[in-house]
Amino acid sequence: MILVVQWNGKGLTQGTAELLGGARQLAGDGPVAVAVLGPGAREAAAEAGAYGARAYAADGDLESYGGEAYVATLAAACQSLQPQVVLLPADPRGREVAPRLAARLGGAAVTDVIEARRDGDRIVWSRPVFGGKAVADVVLKKSPQVATVRPGSFPAAEKAGSSPAEVEDLPVSGTDRPLRRVEVRVADEGGVRLEEARVIVSGGRGLGGPEPFKDLEELARLLGGAVGASLAAVDEGWAPPERQVGQTGKIVAPDLYIAIGISGASQHLAGIAGAKTVVAINKDPEAPIFEVARLGVPMEYQKVLPHLIEEVRKLKAG
Repeated sequence: MILVVQWNGKGLTQGTAELLGGARQLAGDGPVAVAVLGPGAREAAAEAGAYGARAYAADGDLESYGGEAYVATLAAACQSLQPQVVLLPADPRGREVAPRLAARLGGAAVTDVIEARRDGDRIVWSRPVFGGKAVADVVLKKSPQVATVRPGSFPAAEKAGSSPAEVEDLPVSGTDRPLRRVEVRVADEGGVRLEEARVIVSGGRGLGGPEPFKDLEELARLLGGAVGASLAAVDEGWAPPERQVGQTGKIVAPDLYIAIGISGASQHLAGIAGAKTVVAINKDPEAPIFEVARLGVPMEYQKVLPHLIEEVRKLKAG
C-alpha cells in the first residue's frame, strides 16, 4: 500500500491529486489510500473515492496543528495499515512530520522529491541538491519509505468516478503534548495559492520597497497568476510570510516564474527548481538567477516592468 497524506479539509487539493498520481505510478496494481488530518478531514477524504483510493480521516482534537499529535496519529495509522510508502506534501508540516514519522516507525525519509520511479523492487527518488544546481538519486533501504514531494512533480491523477469513498476514522494520538496554543493566525493568500499557481510573479530586495509590489500584483492579475516574494523582501516587511518562495518558504513549480529584483540566493533557487520556465529581470548581469533563467533581462526593473504590463494588457484586449 502507498499512503498519501493531506492536511485539513475543504476538499482534496491539487497537490493531493498529484500525490495520488505519483502513488498510482509507484503502486502499480497495489492499493492506494488517502489519509486526511485536521478540520474537515472526513469530507475531504470522501472525495478519494473518485480516484479509486481508500479513505481515512482524523479530525478529532486536531483543530490546531501540533507536530507531536500529527506524528503520533500517522504512526498509529501506519502501524495498522502497514504502507510501504508514505507520501506527504513538501510544505512546512511535511518537513517536520516526515523525518519524525520515519524515525518512529523505523523507516527512512527523503525530502523535496521532484521525481520517483520503480527500478525492480526499489524506488529511486530524485531530489535537488546544492541549491538546485544538481539532482541526486536516492534509494532508501528501510521501510516504510516516507517522502515529501514538491508540487508539480507528478501529473495529477484522473478521477475514475464520482462515488464518495467510505471513510474510516483514524484514532487521534499525542494530543496530551506539553504545548499551549497562544494564538492562531490565518494566512490570507487571496486569489490563486502559490503552490497551485501556473504563473508566479515574484519580487525581491531589488524592488527597493513595498510600493512596486502593486505593479507585480497587476501583472500577476493580468496573467492569472499569483504574487511571490524572496526571503529578503519578506524580511524587509514588503510582503507577508505566506508569499515567501524558497526552501524555507513555499516550494513552487509553475509553468512560468517571473523573478523581478531577485538575485537568486541558493535557498530561493531551490524553491523554484520545479519551474518550467524562469524569466528574470535584474540590473546585476552577474546575479545567480540568470543561471536558471530561460530569458534574462539585465536592466533596472523600472525600465522594463511598465512596458511588460502594458504589452500584456494589449494582448489581453486584442
